[in-house]
Amino acid sequence: MISLQFRPMALDPHSGNESCVHCDARPFSVCNVISDADIARLAAAAIVTEVAAGSTFIEESEPAHSFFNITRGTAKLFKLLPDGRRQITGFAGVGHFLGLAVSDTYAFTAEAIDPVRLCRFPRSRLRMLLDDFPAMEKRLLEVAGNELVAAQEQMLLLGRKTARERLASFLVMQSRQAMNCLHARTRFPLPMTRSDIADYLGLTIETVSRTLTKFRGEGLIDIPGQSEVMILNRRALESLAGGSA
Repeated sequence: MISLQFRPMALDPHSGNESCVHCDARPFSVCNVISDADIARLAAAAIVTEVAAGSTFIEESEPAHSFFNITRGTAKLFKLLPDGRRQITGFAGVGHFLGLAVSDTYAFTAEAIDPVRLCRFPRSRLRMLLDDFPAMEKRLLEVAGNELVAAQEQMLLLGRKTARERLASFLVMQSRQAMNCLHARTRFPLPMTRSDIADYLGLTIETVSRTLTKFRGEGLIDIPGQSEVMILNRRALESLAGGSA
């Protein structure tokens, strides 16, 4: 069993309320359907937690007692095969809501890539809130639907696309998420390692590194830093991602 390294933050009801009202993640998360007048009830139900980089906060097959709303940082979601191999199924950033399990256990493991701050909602508390806030329940259903679409896209990514198309698709997807959260246009953070990207795309680390180098040489992207990417030719990259290049 993996040790969960949480660091809960003590917040009084008033400071928690203010924190929720001014939270940078609120416009992109399920919380955005709750009015300022009612946000105090949501704040009272949340346990604000910080997770160190490399620490796990959801473990596959463990009882699903809580939901998690990420307000800072990035996490990788993965499943382990019986022989120990790892398949990363996605990356979760600011505004992502995790833990919508259809069973009593979690279907994946979630590990912080960089320091993550999140709001943890015990299921019993959130169920009580949903009775009074049907708009939030509707929003959670939309999140579940989006997760299904993402799973279908991941199957297409792994089953039909070439290595170049997979990596182009990944970069386009990450840049779009950055636009929503950071109002960036072409330059966005890429905190995951090359190994993480390889496990997500079903490629080797060498293929990921080599393809990124080729994209840079072709003028599609630039890599200003180890954890940052800049798209130089979005139209060409999107065309490649769509398989029409």
